[in-house]
Amino acid sequence: MIRLNCDYLEGCHPSILEKLTATNFEQTPGYGTDHYCKEAADAIREAFSCRESAVHFLVGGTQANMTVIAAALRPYEGVLCAETGHINVHETGAIESTGHKCLALPHKDGLIAGSQVAVAAATQADDEHTVRPGMVYISMSTELGTVYNRSQLKDLYYTCKQLGLYLFIDGARLGYGLAAPTCDLTPADIAKFSDVFTVGGTKMGALFGEAVVINNPELNVRFRYMIKQKGGMLAKGRLLGLQFLALMEDGLYFKTGKKAVDQAMRIREALMEAGFTFHVDSPTNQIFPIFTDAQWEKIEELGFKLEFNGRLDEEHVVLRVCTSWCTPDEYVEKFIEAIKNL
Repeated sequence: MIRLNCDYLEGCHPSILEKLTATNFEQTPGYGTDHYCKEAADAIREAFSCRESAVHFLVGGTQANMTVIAAALRPYEGVLCAETGHINVHETGAIESTGHKCLALPHKDGLIAGSQVAVAAATQADDEHTVRPGMVYISMSTELGTVYNRSQLKDLYYTCKQLGLYLFIDGARLGYGLAAPTCDLTPADIAKFSDVFTVGGTKMGALFGEAVVINNPELNVRFRYMIKQKGGMLAKGRLLGLQFLALMEDGLYFKTGKKAVDQAMRIREALMEAGFTFHVDSPTNQIFPIFTDAQWEKIEELGFKLEFNGRLDEEHVVLRVCTSWCTPDEYVEKFIEAIKNL
């Protein structure tokens, strides 16, 4: 079975494994205070041109999102997000478990706009009987594989500044988003136009781990206390530092992101040539072709696992094809050949 349904099915990039093995018997201080974590934090600050930002390493994406949002908001505040946002649909009420409500907004292909934020804030800001928005959450790339352009992100950021809201960018797939052929954002833009963002590791070639990058010093006050309280402070913290140090060396993080997107675009082009249409125009490692039920059954019989994303009608489904940092040419070529026989 060739699995093209997810981007965290494999272990880790060989360079990470090499670093972990080479340093296995070293003794270092715990809880992220070791020199590898410090070096990795410096490397992230360099890569994203945010020399004054604070960098913290956590284990997983849901944990990072929950910790950031809980640290940022007052007890009566909630977080604005797209209806499709990861925190709203795929985190089992993690945000709500901290006492904060996800305030979901209608979306356009997974994206929300500054104008929507302004309306929501105006509607709810001065009514003490409702949850007050305190933060806006977006992801790059989104759950639908789409990306914000520079103009859209700037608009969101400056809208948030005018309204006194924090802007949080979930970068679980940040490397893939930045590698999109339509993306005009730079790594520096991500830091410049956000209060806090994450650099995903789990879906980008690490064994596990997410880096939280705090650009707004207000959010960094006693942030390590919140990490510990939410179960995110890894005793053997150097395991996170080493992984991100490897990912940042020689631009590996961005190179592996580009590889995944290139493979996805090859598949997308082949699907288009074969007459398939798409649920959304996504330029990243996640693409969403529409299959008939019979085609879905046939592609699985041919040995390919795709992700079910939803039913379109009685005869059609939306599937997700998801490449990763290490999807080999062989898998792509076999899949392209298989769709010719559907």
